Order: sequence, then C-alpha cells, then structure tokens
Amino acid sequence: MTPPSSVPSSGPSSQPSFPPGATLADAGEFGLIEELVRRFPQGEHVLVGPGDDAAVLRVRTGHVVVSTDLMVEGRHFRREWASAADIGHRAAAQNISDVNAMGGRVTSLTIGLAAPADLEVAWALDFAQGFADECALVGASVVGGDLTRADQVVVAVTVMGVCTVAPVLRSGARPGDVLALAGRQGWAAGGLAVLGRGFRSPRVLVEAYRRPEPPYDAGPAAADAGATAMIDVSDGLLAEAGHLARASGVAVDVQRAALDLAEPLQAVGAALGADPLSFVLGGGDDHALLATFPAGADLPEGFTPIGTVGEGSGVTLDGAAYDGPTGWTHF
Repeated sequence: MTPPSSVPSSGPSSQPSFPPGATLADAGEFGLIEELVRRFPQGEHVLVGPGDDAAVLRVRTGHVVVSTDLMVEGRHFRREWASAADIGHRAAAQNISDVNAMGGRVTSLTIGLAAPADLEVAWALDFAQGFADECALVGASVVGGDLTRADQVVVAVTVMGVCTVAPVLRSGARPGDVLALAGRQGWAAGGLAVLGRGFRSPRVLVEAYRRPEPPYDAGPAAADAGATAMIDVSDGLLAEAGHLARASGVAVDVQRAALDLAEPLQAVGAALGADPLSFVLGGGDDHALLATFPAGADLPEGFTPIGTVGEGSGVTLDGAAYDGPTGWTHF
C-alpha cells in the first residue's frame, strides 16, 4: 500500500469519506488505500510503515519467523456466510496462528487484497477493521500491503514474528513423547456443516467458524515448556498429526477418549446424522495447537494430553487405522 505520505495511521476517521453504497471503482485505488491505512495503527517496532516501497522493522533479539497464506472467495469463505469483519478476523487469525505454532509472537503483517471494482467500499473497510482488531489481540501491526482488481475477493497475508527461544518445528517429536492439544477443536467444522445445510444454529458453532479463537498464548508457553514439536491445526487434527509424524519420523496414536465432544457438536451430529467425532478428527479452522512434550513434562496451561508418540510411522486412532476423513486437502 502506498498512500500519500500525509495520511495518518492512528485509527479510522470519525467522518465517513465515502457515501453509502460507494464501490471500489468509485473510491479509486489511492482513496481506498488512504482509508485502509487509517485502520492500521503502528507499533513502536515499526520504523517505516505503509507509504514507502517496503516496511522497515526493528528486531531486538531472537529469530525472525515468516509465513504466507491465501484466502480465496468461494473456497475459503463465502460473503453470504460471514460478515466482512468476520472474514477479516479469520484472515488475520489463520496467519497469526502459524507463528504461534512455532512458539513465536507476531509483530507485523502485510496484506494484499484483490477485489471486484463493484465491491462496496464499506465491505473493504469493515474487512480491514476486523483484520486490525484481530491483530490487536497480539499487539501486531499491519505494516503494508497491496491492492488490485480481480473477479473475486482474494486475500494474501504475510506474517512476521519473533521467537525468543529456538523455534519449535514439526520435526522434533521423539518416541515416548506425549501428544497434547490446546484450544477448541471441531467447533468450526461443526459450524461449517451447519451453514452448508442452510442453518444458523447452534450459534456458538457458527460463530466459531466465522471468528476462530486460536490459543495465542499457548505457542510461546509450549516453547518455554520444552515442546519437542508443534503444528497449527488448520486442516484437520489427524491430517496435522500425520504431517508431524512424517516430519519427525515417528508414529502418532490419538486416543478417542481424550477428545472433547462438546454438547453443541453432539447436537449438530444428531441433527445432521453425522458422527460428532468426525468434526474433531477431520475439522480445521479452529487453529488449535497440536504439540509433543517429553514424557513426564509438566504441560503448560491449556494443553490436554490426547495421545502418544512411538516408533514407526503414520497416525492411528486407539491403536487402529481410521478410515474416516482426516482433514482438508486443496487439490
């Protein structure tokens, strides 16, 4: 984003700059950018924020951690299922969670937005506000980005963070480790199933899909506690357990009795004729954390043991193969 150098970045203006119903074509590229930048306050680590060819950030100690993610309309979200602010929250959350899974804390993000010319300005500004509000939960700044025209809404985010201890990789699990989970799991999948059938309740599950609540403090806590491996559960619990197992060269067994089948999941399962366990095992988008810890280690607050790590390869459920859906794949 390259707005005029005089544009402030301390927060949204109290006066609307565009009439109701104005589209991106009405606003123009730089008019829209000016309004977007107003919604992204800058932290003290930002030496140069939006307005130049690139941002300049201050890093005092530790390792810099970087990740990039995409959201495509019709594949990752539908505007009729979630508000612009909801989608902004989701876009920020899924990126912040990737750094969380390394044991780091997010400091900065850049965001690219491609959108149709007839998209209302209000949608773009609400999206930006939701994105900024999610970033504020971890004290992160949006330091730049890009805007272009497209036939559908596409969001591209790059997130940067810092690990003050060694980053926790997927590849460090060892036989004998304990497998543990932090955060809600299966709730967003239950909400998606409800929306897919044209319903809007249980509302708690629909809201979990619209605005996930990743355990942002759990990643650094796990790193400090000596986690040997960790991964963000974005595509499904068993799928992510499989990624961790392959990267570490171990076998992972998940214990069914340790998984929480919350009442709303059971209610949706009964209403849709589905096994509620399938939401937990194969669902993503809650952005829980799956981690392994040495046997006998004190697990950080929020982590619950759900399985074990052993010799071999692959993932099992209660020691046996699982033939249900394990998670989302893009191709």
